Amino acid sequence: MFLWGTATAAYQIEGAVTEDGRGVSIWDTFSHEPGRTRDGHTGDVACDHYHRWPEDIALMSGLGVNAYRFSIAWPRVQPTGTGEANPKGLDFYERLVDGLLDAGITPAPTLFHWDLPQALQDRGGWMNRDTSQYFAEYAAIVADRLSDRVKMWITLNEPFIHMAYGYGLGIHAPGQALLLDALPVAHHQLLGHGLAVQALRASGAEQVLITNNCTPVRPGSDSEADRAAADAYDALHNRLFNDPVLLGTYPDLSAYGVEMDVRDGDLDVISAPLDGLGVNYYNPTRIGAPTDDGLPFTDLGITGHPTTAFGWPVVPDGLRELLVGLRDRYGAALPPIHITENGCSTEDTLDDQDRIAFLDGHLTALDQAGAEGVDVRGYFVWSLLDNFEWAEGYHQRFGLVQVDFDTQRRTPRASYTWLRNRLSPDAS
Repeated sequence: MFLWGTATAAYQIEGAVTEDGRGVSIWDTFSHEPGRTRDGHTGDVACDHYHRWPEDIALMSGLGVNAYRFSIAWPRVQPTGTGEANPKGLDFYERLVDGLLDAGITPAPTLFHWDLPQALQDRGGWMNRDTSQYFAEYAAIVADRLSDRVKMWITLNEPFIHMAYGYGLGIHAPGQALLLDALPVAHHQLLGHGLAVQALRASGAEQVLITNNCTPVRPGSDSEADRAAADAYDALHNRLFNDPVLLGTYPDLSAYGVEMDVRDGDLDVISAPLDGLGVNYYNPTRIGAPTDDGLPFTDLGITGHPTTAFGWPVVPDGLRELLVGLRDRYGAALPPIHITENGCSTEDTLDDQDRIAFLDGHLTALDQAGAEGVDVRGYFVWSLLDNFEWAEGYHQRFGLVQVDFDTQRRTPRASYTWLRNRLSPDAS
């Protein structure tokens, strides 16, 4: 069965950050620090999904999707990241899973979507190798409670973005600007992924994936310097997180003057067989030769295309390009792919024709990739709801459903109706 779904993340929609024993996450801390988020917005209430989840499941049912990708908040399950589970936190996710199943919707939980318990960050966060083991212990707790009903699990969401934005550049939580010194975060996240795979398998998980944010990388020109720079960027953004999982080896990072600190047996753990690869796609990247900022590449930007409200270029064929490229690069090592995020921000209007055009173009590209032999098993729109868009606060609107954050009123947009009719033509 092909999975048609929508996707969300815990800190972006749940709210209820101090209820029922939930601990503090790095995003709670970060968003309350002055100047960290636009207009000082926080996820304290967000979409109040913690209380309104039945209404949100009803919206999914009305949309006609058969799957829902959400994330589980680690600090809601383990308030300090270690030790005994918080029963009320697990109860919430059990209610959510049961509600989804009652509605005929396949739950696809992600165990880590960037909301690390602050207590673990105080010990070094993902810079600390011990966090990998703590993550596996948390995975075991959640799986022991839910694996009798949840068959599809995703370990990590976009470890590149969490490393680069959270630890490298400091524009996401935990707000550290370590630049290339943040590379241990990559290895420790991937090690945590591998250890979590073991825990999930031990609990009877049928399908285990990781979700990587991938971008097709295009050189700015045919010059040797631009092609070398594009290869260096591809190694950092794409291959650093795909190669260890799929091939059991790290790419050449010599362009950055660094080597990964890998211990005996680490890559065997990281490369445990998976049942699928989650791919988040938003746009391609165009790379040129380095300037004088110390990096071996320059982001030249993609021009000549329409842009989203976020300013991101809209390049539907980049999805086909990416999927065919993954197939060609990894061959038999590539498991079936699920597009675990694809969507766009638009102006806050109910008649969101730009989003309809975005989705139509990308679904066409998805069909084209399938026609070229790429094995794609699912597609999840980002996002079901307008939500807390990280450092942008509530200024970027990604939802098929508009949310009035003063009243929490949900109103389906034109794209919701369009997608419903695309998935179930007879419903129109």
